[in-house]
Amino acid sequence: MSSVKEEINIDKSYGKESSLNKKEFIDAFNIKETGLDTSEADERINKYGLNEVKSAKPKKWYNYFLTSLFSPFNSILIGIALILFYTDIYLAETPSYANIIVIAILVISSTFLEFFEEYNSNRAAEKLKELVATTTSVIRNGKEIKIPINKVTVGDIVKLSAGSLIPADIRILEAKDLYVGQSSLTGEAEAVKKTVELETNISEVDSISDLNNICFMGTNVISGSAKGAVIKIADNTYFGKVASTLTTDKPKSVFERGIENISKLLIRFMIILIPIVFILNVEKHSTVTAFTFAVAIAICITPLLLPVILSSSLSKGAVRMSKKKTIIKKLDAIQSFGAMNILCTDKTGTLTEDRIVLEKYLDIYGNEDFRVLKHAFLNSYFQTGLRGNIDEAVVDRALKNGMEEYIEKYKLIDEIPFDFSRRRLSVAVTDGVKKQLITKGAVEEILSICTMVDYKGEVSPITKEIKDNILQISKNLNKDGLRVVAVCQKNDIADITDFNVNDEKNMILLGFIGFLDPPKESAKSAIERLNNAGIRVMVLTGDNLEVTKCICKKVGINSDRIVEGKQIEKLNDYALLRILKKSNIFVKLSPIQKARIVRVLHEAGNIVGYMGDGINDAPSLINSDVGVSVDTAVDIAKESADIILLEKDLDVLLDGVTERKKNFCKFNEIYKTFNKF
Repeated sequence: MSSVKEEINIDKSYGKESSLNKKEFIDAFNIKETGLDTSEADERINKYGLNEVKSAKPKKWYNYFLTSLFSPFNSILIGIALILFYTDIYLAETPSYANIIVIAILVISSTFLEFFEEYNSNRAAEKLKELVATTTSVIRNGKEIKIPINKVTVGDIVKLSAGSLIPADIRILEAKDLYVGQSSLTGEAEAVKKTVELETNISEVDSISDLNNICFMGTNVISGSAKGAVIKIADNTYFGKVASTLTTDKPKSVFERGIENISKLLIRFMIILIPIVFILNVEKHSTVTAFTFAVAIAICITPLLLPVILSSSLSKGAVRMSKKKTIIKKLDAIQSFGAMNILCTDKTGTLTEDRIVLEKYLDIYGNEDFRVLKHAFLNSYFQTGLRGNIDEAVVDRALKNGMEEYIEKYKLIDEIPFDFSRRRLSVAVTDGVKKQLITKGAVEEILSICTMVDYKGEVSPITKEIKDNILQISKNLNKDGLRVVAVCQKNDIADITDFNVNDEKNMILLGFIGFLDPPKESAKSAIERLNNAGIRVMVLTGDNLEVTKCICKKVGINSDRIVEGKQIEKLNDYALLRILKKSNIFVKLSPIQKARIVRVLHEAGNIVGYMGDGINDAPSLINSDVGVSVDTAVDIAKESADIILLEKDLDVLLDGVTERKKNFCKFNEIYKTFNKF
């Protein structure tokens, strides 16, 4: 059930699109599965507008002007000016415009200074955000291309895979094990399966989460793949209809709360001081003179230029940080970025080169075996989901070993995409003679579905001794810094036409493939510099203990105490916090466990930065004080982040932090100088 109040009639808004079967839907809405051509797309963009939710559209200039004009301090001065108009002009025998003119000049000056700085800084921020604009895959002119999300229009055919952000409301036309995270709309953490046809009668649908053949704008693909037609964009989407109730903004930072509290304190001080000054002077002077003097005191203690100094400092800091390959999506994040005392980061790509190379392909006894490489190649080459570094490394190594012939020899029948709970991926292929289901994944998960082993073409039952030996070989490879993936297959699948997770059983283990992702040369010095800057580095990874320990030792992170995800699963937050104070490395974590660690650190009073670029990093990026991602990250990670690095390197992040500290020091100097007056 949706956690947000349903503000639309589901039947009226989505009844026709969801209740029709695929063929009826295509005919009724004139959907072209080959996609729109360029002229059609342009016509529809002109007709329906850009795919931008009203609340997310850039503000107009007059929005900034009105905000500046009616700031708390200006509002007080405008109120004082109105009172002076009554006392100095209406009541006075000889009207005096001097005080009103002075206040008007101050208000106008403050308004325009703040307006120009705020407007220009936000324009600069929008230009910076365009450098990392989120894109989506659509079919145009019969070809798959990437376009910005705001250029998606009604009738577009969108292709989705793991990590994709849903760009609009979409009716599913094709789906393969598609699971979508809808927590941004419904508050439900569990992924929802999406299919081509509606599985229930539209009259029985109580919530949008029951519409299993519609994907909604703002949600994201957890696993699987799909193709769908855009039925609603921008404000017409469900997200657009209830955007005001679907805020995912982070709580105010310490800096924002501090500025807000200072402003409130000054305003209260003025409200108390003006009557006191007036009462003390009214017996000695006329009412008008006493009140004028009280107003003058109020003017003197009003820090009119504080908002100007702040916005100017932050905007100029954002521009300077962009030159350090650090793009600021939210100006308020600059303070948290420089003030953070804990940086949580993944291992791959941050501490390591993110240049995975396939080093070993071994049978169950640790001997080199080209059959293992062949099966791994078929799995990686023919899978159609989000191809990662491991798949690229497998394909690259196989092609270097002359396995191009298998591309033509084998054909893909079906696949079972990767997801973070199974931690494996399967493809069904055929060479025209027989069908095979080939699966690769984490060693423990692959062992759990294997009942047989294949050694030099001979198949035999898996025994405890064999299983223990396999785990020991894997552990030894991990100690050498290699990430290990197991490969298995299944041949008795001739009668299966539609493959699913239930078919991943009674499989035959073939062997392992080992990958090396060496640590970055700059990582050790960057860690040391971060520590010297007062920033504690914590590693939160889904990888296993041995590989992570090997890498962390090489880059100078204390690896004496490493905690696994299963150890913290049943702990309450207080017990977890005690562990967090003593340990810097956490391994085999689920996305939810990562997000929980970040939340607990934040609630303990730390200013927490989180650096990540994967689908599973999105919850942690949102929970952190400042979310840091990279321009090569998946869509949902970029959307969740506050800051984007143009290189996934701790040195780049450290340069950004250093630049921010310089920027904030300059702001403090200016403000202290201003206070002297």
